[in-house]
Amino acid sequence: MRFRNAILFVALAVAWGSAFTAIKAGLEYFPPVLFAAFRYDLAGLLMLGYAVYVTDQWVPRSRADWIVVGIGGSLLIAAYHIFLFIGEQGTTSAAAAIVVSLSPILTTGFARAFLPEERLTPLGIVGLLVGFVGVGVLSNPDPSNLLDPRTVSLFLVFLAAAAFALGSVLTRRFDDDLEIETMEAWSMLLGAVLMHGVSAGLSESVTDIQWTVEAGLALLYLVVVASALGFLIYFDLLERLGPIEINLVSYAAPVVAAATGLLFLGERPTFFTGVGFACILVGFALLKRDALRDEVARFNGTPRQSD
Repeated sequence: MRFRNAILFVALAVAWGSAFTAIKAGLEYFPPVLFAAFRYDLAGLLMLGYAVYVTDQWVPRSRADWIVVGIGGSLLIAAYHIFLFIGEQGTTSAAAAIVVSLSPILTTGFARAFLPEERLTPLGIVGLLVGFVGVGVLSNPDPSNLLDPRTVSLFLVFLAAAAFALGSVLTRRFDDDLEIETMEAWSMLLGAVLMHGVSAGLSESVTDIQWTVEAGLALLYLVVVASALGFLIYFDLLERLGPIEINLVSYAAPVVAAATGLLFLGERPTFFTGVGFACILVGFALLKRDALRDEVARFNGTPRQSD
């Protein structure tokens, strides 16, 4: 069982890490927001079909159900991908993946603000700050030109991570009965509609697309591998491993993004990329130290020692 889980974990890290490279490749041919909208037009339909197949409730019913879908569609899908796709135009796949890996840290910060039962210890606050330092090191801004394209791009990716983290927290405030597959499917479809609206507002057009083999492969990869297959693996592992171990995918994905970015796009990670990633990883470990210790004890089959 552990061997199977390990294989699926690696497969998910590969699917989601390489998605950053596929996005970067596809941005050569698609307007950014329209590219993201097309991805979730197709992925949403695939996920809805899967929800119909595996759940008894594939349509939201209650007011709370629709509120959760609204949050998911507007923040987890639309805002996240609008900022990510626009931002990744000016940075590398690895750098984008590393900034997005800040999401679990930001989620803890938002949870402290919006969920009364959540508390941050002094060491947890240090972890939050170390994560932010990691983003600062990664961006390595020029003090004389803080609005250079790369810094602005990384800031947009940071906003993507923040939107995803905020959406993750807000969905926990509502007592809904939605199956996760149903929530994901309708959120994807709503997010796609919102992104088409933003795309039109930005004057993006289908005529701006360069339909090449590479463009088609990038879109197909994002729809089938990163979205449909990736979420199927995610649902399976979430049930088997729980949210803490699943969060660790966020820290395996940048390694995959760096490798695939180097292999397919010739992107070379810098020293600051590595140091920034290390800081974010340390910040996550400080924030989730108790949960990580519990997971290690459970993996080893030993009871946790009391403090």
